Amino acid sequence: MKDYFKSIILQSTCASALFEKEMIQELWSGYGKIMRIGLENASAKSVVVKHVQLPVHNNHPRGWNTDIGHQRKVKSYQIEANWYKSYSKNSAARLPQCLAIETHGEETLLVLEDLDEAGYPFRKRTVKWEEIASCLAWLAQFHASYLGKTPDGLWNVGTYWHLATRPQELAILNDKKLKAAAPAIDEQLNSCVYKTFVHGDAKLANFCFANNGQVAGVDFQYVGGGCGMKDVAYFIGSCLNEKDCERLEDQILDTYFEHLQKELDERNEALEKEWRSLYRVAWADFHRFLKGWSPGHWKLNSYSERVTAEVINNL
Repeated sequence: MKDYFKSIILQSTCASALFEKEMIQELWSGYGKIMRIGLENASAKSVVVKHVQLPVHNNHPRGWNTDIGHQRKVKSYQIEANWYKSYSKNSAARLPQCLAIETHGEETLLVLEDLDEAGYPFRKRTVKWEEIASCLAWLAQFHASYLGKTPDGLWNVGTYWHLATRPQELAILNDKKLKAAAPAIDEQLNSCVYKTFVHGDAKLANFCFANNGQVAGVDFQYVGGGCGMKDVAYFIGSCLNEKDCERLEDQILDTYFEHLQKELDERNEALEKEWRSLYRVAWADFHRFLKGWSPGHWKLNSYSERVTAEVINNL
């Protein structure tokens, strides 16, 4: 890391010195890394630093090395910076405090609160219902915080898979019925009356768990406008098998909307009715992306196929 960026970390944390404790992960396709930085003589023992460096050569794990993909990723990091500058403080849902944002040339640095130190040290690959419910409560808090807000400086349509940003994946989609229906599915979601900000990548891996089961969310590259059901459907698909997705569907929606209604100033039955009707539409929308992007993906299953067929028939 350049001395310039080290000085930003020191200034933003009032530390006398810093050292790299841990490389948490590389960013997707080699666009930088996320590190845990130890601090000396500061109020916090460590911070998490997201250091974005545009690669000389793209190296997409699934071979999607295209300019469209590159521009989408570049924009996503700009949007995450905008998110932390202008919107993150308004979230009722727990997320890391941003201590500094700095761009220098083609590199960007985000200095973030270390959620491990803040009491959210656990990442989970499998979850019990209670933990799923905590994540649904987090999504409800998040969506309630931005209901009716305009996503200036964010994605106009949130999520990394929405149709306008995925023309190549649509072009090679072999499912002709789904391919033909994709624009109508997209339009149904985008034309909903009640809109909020969606997290846009609300998979299980982007939740940090505390000992008491509470959660915090991270990774806001694809935050933007839209229907909250996009986050809910995508989250559930990231942590449940197809039998449980189907078996628990009513319980999932009841739990989410119970929390959402609590977060609103007053009950909004019209919002709940509209969004409940769009849960399966959101599911079909992600299914469309996945079938084009990675036809052999483990998330492609008979439940998703049945849900998508029903949505197409109801268009």
